[in-house]
Amino acid sequence: MSDSTAKTTAGEATELARGVLKAEAEAVLNVVGQLDERFDAAVALLAGCEGTVLVGGIGKSGIVAQKISATLASTGTPSHFLHPAEAMHGDLGRIRGEDVVVLLSYGGTTEEVLALAALVRQDDVPVISITTHPETHLGRISTVALAIGDVTEACPHNLAPTASTTAMLALGDALALAASERRGFTSDQFRKRHPGGHLGRQLMPIVDVLRFRAGDNLPLIDEALSVQRVLEAAEAQRGTHGPRRAGVVLLVDKQEKLTGIVTDGDLRRLLLSEGKNLFDKPVAEVMTRNPRTLPHTAIVRDAVQMMREHRLDEIPIVDDADHPVGLIDVQDLIALKVIEG
Repeated sequence: MSDSTAKTTAGEATELARGVLKAEAEAVLNVVGQLDERFDAAVALLAGCEGTVLVGGIGKSGIVAQKISATLASTGTPSHFLHPAEAMHGDLGRIRGEDVVVLLSYGGTTEEVLALAALVRQDDVPVISITTHPETHLGRISTVALAIGDVTEACPHNLAPTASTTAMLALGDALALAASERRGFTSDQFRKRHPGGHLGRQLMPIVDVLRFRAGDNLPLIDEALSVQRVLEAAEAQRGTHGPRRAGVVLLVDKQEKLTGIVTDGDLRRLLLSEGKNLFDKPVAEVMTRNPRTLPHTAIVRDAVQMMREHRLDEIPIVDDADHPVGLIDVQDLIALKVIEG
């Protein structure tokens, strides 16, 4: 488009964008005021559903319905999208008596949605609707009618579904997460549903990604030794386990519980300040006592958070008795692509 035919300047476009975002934010906040006991009833239906939650809508509402269905499925409530028009041509067979149907229609007058709601209600299948007001046609024939209230669209002409679909989406998210909480959905169950991509990698058990493991390629050295003896013992142990080398030594007491660590960086700094006298000192005098650790039940995300918060490069992993299990290194997380190098 040439400058002569452009309708808005760059500054005007930015101002329009601010108005759009403000309108959509206000639409979501407006939904908060619509919540009442009907929301609790809808959550009870979803959480108690022994079958599948089928979510449907037409047009933009249909797109929102697909996202709500995906959120339900990923947070512990089995769900599929159901196209109301296709339902009239055979897809009604997807609906069983133990299912729950969620239907979206802003005005509550979409013919295909109303027809589907009526047929489903005849078979005593619960219907949750998301519409403007409970008194709409769709709201009246639903088991539970949820409302987003009157919405002024973000579109300059108040025509294109924008703020209204954002409000529906937000209410759908609230439903899905409330139902998930009611079902007692756990982080471990969430991990099993998200095995791939960045999120899946962050949810992996920490013990599955350890390069350095106690008793394998990670020396555990007696804290009673001198610095010189610790270095000799560490090198001797490393030499039996190939070229992989951790940049930290884990120190343990007589019960083999972790008591401290010494990193390569610690040794360099101490050597500059102590000189050759460093090697004769008991390592217990120079080690970092009570280092930050993670339990063997932790997930990768826990290591990412701890490294970022405390600027760590290595974190010992311990069992329930504080015995070292392994070591997670920042390079391991970079290799997993969960943090940037």
